[in-house]
Amino acid sequence: MVTQDLLIRMSPQAFVRLLRDGGIRRFHFVLDRGAGRLVSSHERLQPVADFLFADRRDFQNHEGMFFQVTREHETLQGAFVHCTVRGQAAGGLRYWQYDTMEEYLRDGLRLAVGMTRKNALAGLWWGGGKGVMARNPAVDRDDAEVRKSLYREYGELMTAIGGAYVTAEDVGTSVEDMAQIFATTRHTTCIPPALGGSGNPSVPTARGVIAGMEAALQYLEMGSLAGKRVAVQGMGHVGEPLMQMLGDKGVAGIVACDVDGGAVEAVVRRHRESARAQIPLEARVVGQGDESFFETECDVWSPNATGAVLNPRSIAALRARIVCGAANNQLEDAVRDDRLLHERGILYVPDFLTNRMGIVSCADEHAGRLPHDPLIERHLHKEWTHSIHRTCLKVFRRSQDSGPPPSQVAEEVADALATEPHPIFGHRGQQIIDALVAGRWFES
Repeated sequence: MVTQDLLIRMSPQAFVRLLRDGGIRRFHFVLDRGAGRLVSSHERLQPVADFLFADRRDFQNHEGMFFQVTREHETLQGAFVHCTVRGQAAGGLRYWQYDTMEEYLRDGLRLAVGMTRKNALAGLWWGGGKGVMARNPAVDRDDAEVRKSLYREYGELMTAIGGAYVTAEDVGTSVEDMAQIFATTRHTTCIPPALGGSGNPSVPTARGVIAGMEAALQYLEMGSLAGKRVAVQGMGHVGEPLMQMLGDKGVAGIVACDVDGGAVEAVVRRHRESARAQIPLEARVVGQGDESFFETECDVWSPNATGAVLNPRSIAALRARIVCGAANNQLEDAVRDDRLLHERGILYVPDFLTNRMGIVSCADEHAGRLPHDPLIERHLHKEWTHSIHRTCLKVFRRSQDSGPPPSQVAEEVADALATEPHPIFGHRGQQIIDALVAGRWFES
């Protein structure tokens, strides 16, 4: 019997081979609240379920996790469902490379919890979930036919689990990929506008980050973004439009970095050719492990690349009053690092509070599209109860009054909202999961 330790330390590719040898294509881990354990669909995978259930950091009573190995390209695909009390679990599909199964599983767990909180704070009647595809290094991720196959098969997974989770675009996934998912399931959003969807959510996401920055500046009585110096980590799909918006706000200067030299060169060229060319832009390429960018002197430090960048070492290096960006799971350890930022007097805008606009722009695709949709715009203005601005101020003030750092306060507010059942369907997601288990969906 393969031990628990060996299973979680396997690479996803080795795990896929183990599944193939055992005749397993689809499997699940589902929470059995009555028995007080996480149950695997297959006895030989129960050690993995036991490992997750025993974890006290990333596993937070997730309702279920559903997986399949693609028929082609030996790729592990998963749907992590955290909480469906407010509605179907919703969140993006991440296509990323992982060294071990533990890394893969932990990323999915954390991202799904973040989506529960993000959707609840945004006032959406959706629960939280996340899709994760483990990249197979032997597969050419840039091959159009390969991607078509991978994403169509992911759509089949969405159909197989009956809408317990609704997927969307995320890191490593494009709008074109979403069109392939849409070809095999209706349980997706962020599909191309030509097919009736909302398309790439990067620009709305950047607008949400701007709203978070402005709320933080107001709370600290630092005025507006005009005349401020902002450091932007990550110059990709969100980072570039964010820099453009900062230029429109009249910042004094932008310092930016990215690991992709080609992206840095292209963004700098477009900036010089734009109407914002008068805004000073310092941009540089940083190598893996280069942490010098944390030392950038600025008013706002904005992480917009990968997660887990804020830890005791990087927090000690920060020379900013505010941290506010679009990257998911910015804190390496949510409790420890939230407290460290608080103790240093750095105002942290929780990522799941301010980077909501991608999922918000997807939320009402089924109800049709409107130009300047008021259901979207209300998140970016100051009047609505659940707007980014008002929610930020609520969190900051409660943190000041009661003592806990902002991320802890935001989690408490979000977790309370997440317990409110959907006003029409109730806790239907749990009913779907129960039916999947009873019907042995993985055998289909």
